[in-house]
Amino acid sequence: MIATAEAPRPRPGDPAITPELVEDHGLSPEEYEQIRGIMGRKPTFTELGVFSAMWSEHCGYKNSKRLLRLLPTRAPWVIQGPGENAGVIDVGAGYALAFKIESHNHPSAVEPYQGAATGIGGILRDVFTMGARPVATLNSLHFGDLDRPRVRYLFSGVVKGIGDYGNCVGIPSTGGEVYFDRGYEDNPIVNAMCLGLMRKEDLIRGTAEGVGNTLMAVGARTGRDGIHGATFASEELSEGDDEASRPQVQVGDPFTEKLLLEASLELIASGHIVGIQDMGAAGLTSSGAEMAGRSGTGVEMDVARVPVREAGMTPYEILLSESQERMLVVAAAGREDAVREILEKWELEAATIGSVTASGTFRVLEAGVPVADIPALPLTEGCPTYERPGEEAEEVRSLRDMDLSHYISPPDGLESAFLAVVGSPNVASKQWVYEQYDTTVRANSIERPGGDAGVIRVPGTNRGVAASTDCNGRHTYLNPRSGAMGAVAEAARNVTCTGAVPMAITNCLNFGSPLKPHIRHQFREAVLGMRDACSHFETPVTGGNVSFYNETDGEAVYPTPVIGMIGVIEDLDTIVRHSFRDEGDAILLLGANRGELGGSEYLYAVHDGLVAGEPPDVNLATERALQRCLLAMTGRKVLKSAHDVASGGLAATLVESCLGRPRKGDGVGAAVRFDDDLPDTALLFGEDHGRVVVSCGREEEDRVRRIAADYGVPCTRIGTVTGEGAALEIETRSSTLKLALNVLNDHYFGTIPGIMSE
Repeated sequence: MIATAEAPRPRPGDPAITPELVEDHGLSPEEYEQIRGIMGRKPTFTELGVFSAMWSEHCGYKNSKRLLRLLPTRAPWVIQGPGENAGVIDVGAGYALAFKIESHNHPSAVEPYQGAATGIGGILRDVFTMGARPVATLNSLHFGDLDRPRVRYLFSGVVKGIGDYGNCVGIPSTGGEVYFDRGYEDNPIVNAMCLGLMRKEDLIRGTAEGVGNTLMAVGARTGRDGIHGATFASEELSEGDDEASRPQVQVGDPFTEKLLLEASLELIASGHIVGIQDMGAAGLTSSGAEMAGRSGTGVEMDVARVPVREAGMTPYEILLSESQERMLVVAAAGREDAVREILEKWELEAATIGSVTASGTFRVLEAGVPVADIPALPLTEGCPTYERPGEEAEEVRSLRDMDLSHYISPPDGLESAFLAVVGSPNVASKQWVYEQYDTTVRANSIERPGGDAGVIRVPGTNRGVAASTDCNGRHTYLNPRSGAMGAVAEAARNVTCTGAVPMAITNCLNFGSPLKPHIRHQFREAVLGMRDACSHFETPVTGGNVSFYNETDGEAVYPTPVIGMIGVIEDLDTIVRHSFRDEGDAILLLGANRGELGGSEYLYAVHDGLVAGEPPDVNLATERALQRCLLAMTGRKVLKSAHDVASGGLAATLVESCLGRPRKGDGVGAAVRFDDDLPDTALLFGEDHGRVVVSCGREEEDRVRRIAADYGVPCTRIGTVTGEGAALEIETRSSTLKLALNVLNDHYFGTIPGIMSE
């Protein structure tokens, strides 16, 4: 490396720095003046690109960081909180779990297959760069209504991209959620979550420690795909963006990813490296600057030494490329050949491109000529942050205050409404989706998609990790604070229903433009709701992602704060599934029915897409008592099934408990009676929080009731499992429904395959 104190000069062919160019880079005039003050001079074009990426919303969190500091992040079991590639918690028996969720919304809106595939690739790298072997993925997918051909195209492409990439790398998909609503018409939400297990002593961080240590570019070569992807993710889309934005969407290669995964884990175990980081958003720029910033050191690199796959790439392009399957590795000085030997074994390149310095700067050369020299900390910690006042939209207030009494009576009768809700794409089985994923590869999957939460075994133990992703966008649209609280509560119920203790969350906060007052209101309220719920449940936030500017031509998606919840099961022999088991078993409801229809699937599916009313109330003390009650029941092995009540209300929960995850023709029946003094629609389709339907052997019913009483949880016998081939019979004070299982099967399992075959 040729070191020089010479300041960078404009490179031949670089455009002049003008106000228009600054604006094109997503920087305000005030931010540009701040950059000039940091530099003490005018930045070069390359330096402007570096600041643009690092100070983008995607990397710099300029409109969210102040609020995110309100979230709880610490607990005795948290090993690594926010600020690293992934959060890490202690899961017992000497093991740690690394986990994180990330968005790939904009790329998936433009190129659904590659957008989703590279989202999976990126989240895998975030986890294995911590020293953890990925063991499972989950996702949270939100699309417009499936009756539109473009939505079906996006949905199909995203699902195939997730499946193909994950299947090729060999990581099972164990759960997630899929949601359809006009609120996501032009902007799909594509969030990918990954879990990785490791021995606690194998943890490594993304740091550039040790002056004189070597920077090495590892993995795939750098191309022009994805340049300024971080900035692209920090701006609104418009109807004509598809073709124009395709160069900003990365292209994935899962076979190279598999090699990189194995090589990285071997490198970490070898002791030859002191730090490693994925070249994700902002590519080489973010990995180099962030590793230096965490360590209080500097880095110097020569882009002429970076392996490229296209001739004539400029420093600007090389630094900001987001080509996939690449790592920046800090090798201990003198160990470079050993690093190359490991990489060559896996048929991967390892090029020396620079070194760790004591300068505290992010310094870039091109064949020895300086093209960028920027203090590292202002890039990573100096991004300007904002917290502007927000205001709720009048339209939302009006919708929330709407009188729903006019919609209590279903226009075509109760049975028709029941089948409409059960057969709506949001409630219907997502088997069409997860059949495209490998859910059992590596043989550690205990609970696969279709239940309340996925469960993975901790190797060599009888311990398990449960995970769930949850968010109801309608609820957060109508009331962001209670909607976000409800997302945390539902995610906690889901893992608790399997027998897992909720431990921590990662979140992916998907919103519109933070420059708009009503979006700022949504974001602030949602963060406060998460803060309250996570504090009450003792589930700290270990990291995640903020995705703003999810709008097209000024129309924003619903505020969608997706929660990825992690729970730990100490004894897998206590695990509980969601479906009814044996004829004669008692069916009980934990919690109370309130009949809250605001933002419900019933209103949307039966009343022409209506989204209105006050969403369900969230009582955190009641939810906490329910969690503890369920854990006591599962720990004492008194339950045969447990399934929480959420979207679609009791109607959906009962049908899912009867049908389980079988194909057409299977399942068990149930005879259920409710004595609640509520309208039938409110009773059956209300989405009140704090409820779980459980079943147990008749001999255990008294024990279940006593445990519920000990925790102050209402417990009501509502019915009996009636055996294979029977019907679901529901009796209320005013109505009786008898629905044959084959009819329910057709609606529940047939909806999405039927629509997607059109």
